[in-house]
Amino acid sequence: MSPLTHIDESGRARMVDVSDKDPSTRAATATGVLTCKPETLARVRDGTAPKGAVISTAELAGVMAAKRTADLIPLCHPLPLTKAEVRIEIDDRLPGFRVTAEVRTKAVTGVEMEALTAVSVACLTLFDMLKAIDRTMVIGGIEVVSKSGGKSGDWKAG
Repeated sequence: MSPLTHIDESGRARMVDVSDKDPSTRAATATGVLTCKPETLARVRDGTAPKGAVISTAELAGVMAAKRTADLIPLCHPLPLTKAEVRIEIDDRLPGFRVTAEVRTKAVTGVEMEALTAVSVACLTLFDMLKAIDRTMVIGGIEVVSKSGGKSGDWKAG
């Protein structure tokens, strides 16, 4: 097992030094869900939710969050993102919303945290915009499902 990279010899938290690494194209995709009542989905689908354009607002919030990840997660490197896309789809089978974020950069470290942050904030925004009509909502299943680039190479879940 390798030593923890965010802990120094004294046990103090530290930002990992990546200054000797060469930039490469890196990408990560994360997913998550927000479950809710079928009536909530109907209100969103019909455009009658009290706070308006729920899906497009949550998608934008996710993109904005990806860009601010280093401000939210201690020791996370600020990265120049070349792509941050959040897609939210209604899924009647859940019932709820499936959230997917794809983030890309050309940098010295990966964008898994940016993708996870985008999904998390998009789900939180859905919750905020719909809580007046549905208190039963649950956010869950937030995970990285693929990453590419960097020293460890490409990876895809299951």
